[in-house]
Amino acid sequence: MSSPDSPNPLEELIKARIREFLREPGYVFWVFGFPLLMAIGLGLAFRSKAPEPPHVAVTDSVPATTVEALQKTPRLRVTRLPRAEAERSLARTKVDLVVDQPDPARPLVFKLDRAQERSQLARAVAEDVLERAAGRREAGSRFEDQPVQKKGSRYVDFLLPGLIGLNLMGSSMWGIGFNLVLARKRKLLRRYAVTPMRRSHFLLSYFFSRSLFLVMELAVLIGFGRLVFGTQIQGSIPALLVASVVGASAFAAIGFLIGARLTSTEVAGGWMNFVQLPMWLLSGSFFSYERFPEWLQLPIRFLPLTAANDSLRRIYNEGAGLTGIGFELVVLVLWSIIGFAVALRIFKWQ
Repeated sequence: MSSPDSPNPLEELIKARIREFLREPGYVFWVFGFPLLMAIGLGLAFRSKAPEPPHVAVTDSVPATTVEALQKTPRLRVTRLPRAEAERSLARTKVDLVVDQPDPARPLVFKLDRAQERSQLARAVAEDVLERAAGRREAGSRFEDQPVQKKGSRYVDFLLPGLIGLNLMGSSMWGIGFNLVLARKRKLLRRYAVTPMRRSHFLLSYFFSRSLFLVMELAVLIGFGRLVFGTQIQGSIPALLVASVVGASAFAAIGFLIGARLTSTEVAGGWMNFVQLPMWLLSGSFFSYERFPEWLQLPIRFLPLTAANDSLRRIYNEGAGLTGIGFELVVLVLWSIIGFAVALRIFKWQ
């Protein structure tokens, strides 16, 4: 039985747990600092402001009076584009509706993707504006709907390459970076350190082993998209494989950087989320990054996930070859080379 002057065991244990927590700066940051940074970032991105009006593309064949009526209303944001560019913008979700009139003797045509709510809203607003401009004469007879059905022009065709890019990022970073930290925590790397092996061989073994699973990952996602949604690869499969491998190498390099020195799996998981969450938001996996302000779009293009998504989409939906994704490949190669070189320099066995 403890004396009245002896310390209380519960109190001392609580103090010990608090000291353990405060001695790990990484824990402190991920518990207090990271949520605060995310709150600031998301607060800036989704700050209180008036909802943006639907974006409508009007083709060159639409009469000037119709264009003027649409441009006068503050309920729409109107851009005049050639027909091919307008349809491409609709496929990339840069615009919500395309107003066209291929035949002057026929009614106006509303081209939209019914899977998107903003397309439906843009169509309703555009019809209302034009009917008001015409005094609501012959309501509903002056317009024809043309739902997007062409392969490569639907939202699902835009979405699937973005999902492939997300899968490349997640599997490469977690499969390499997290496993490195886990092996160091279990003292496995200490055993490798005494073998006649270069650090470059050890790190590259992770990348090449992950590459073997890359083909299976692509086959599952591409096959699922084709069977369930009817998506098709417009470009060549070898070009798609090259873009995927180069993208996976860029994410693997980031995984190497994260796993080069860390010994805590909790801190490693925090760093993974810290790197991935901004790219999930900015890199156009679910909607076009061109919806962000223009000053932010160029930095976004240099993110590895943006480059991977753009290259996959151009091959998948536009039939682009390797020459058509030159900028994206350069960005991914730079991330791969610089990331691997830095990771190799700072890597610690224990």
